[in-house]
Amino acid sequence: MDDHTRDPTVDPPAGTPTGWNESAGRWEHATLRRATIHGVRLFNDGAFHESHDCFEDEWYNYGTGTLESKFCHGMVQVAAGAYKHVDFENDSGMRSLFETALGYLSDVPHDYYGVDVLTVRTALTNALTEPARIDGWQIPLDGERPIADTVDYEYVEALED
Repeated sequence: MDDHTRDPTVDPPAGTPTGWNESAGRWEHATLRRATIHGVRLFNDGAFHESHDCFEDEWYNYGTGTLESKFCHGMVQVAAGAYKHVDFENDSGMRSLFETALGYLSDVPHDYYGVDVLTVRTALTNALTEPARIDGWQIPLDGERPIADTVDYEYVEALED
């Protein structure tokens, strides 16, 4: 494991998602879990650009073709597609980004770092034919749909420094 992925302050999960190393009692890539928590909360709060930034920043830590890279890249596309639809009413742009996201997320396990990826893929697929189905949709994380608070916005602001 690379040093950039370690963060002992990241809490254990609810359940046993892919990415949690039960025998070691830690996340395989704790910084990915941290970025995922903030990115999902921001997405669920309607802060799509900020969510995109969380996943994009972490994506740069992984080599092309890795599962971590595919997940992050897919989630970048999910946030960008929602941003296109909600903020710009650009459904063709949303469809293009969601189609790309589906490609990246196709081989990602259903419960990856706490994200219900199967539900994400289903929502994206449904939005391709009915864009309004993404309106108000929130990403499940650890069986809940958490929204952002101050710490999530502080996290993404610190990425810009």
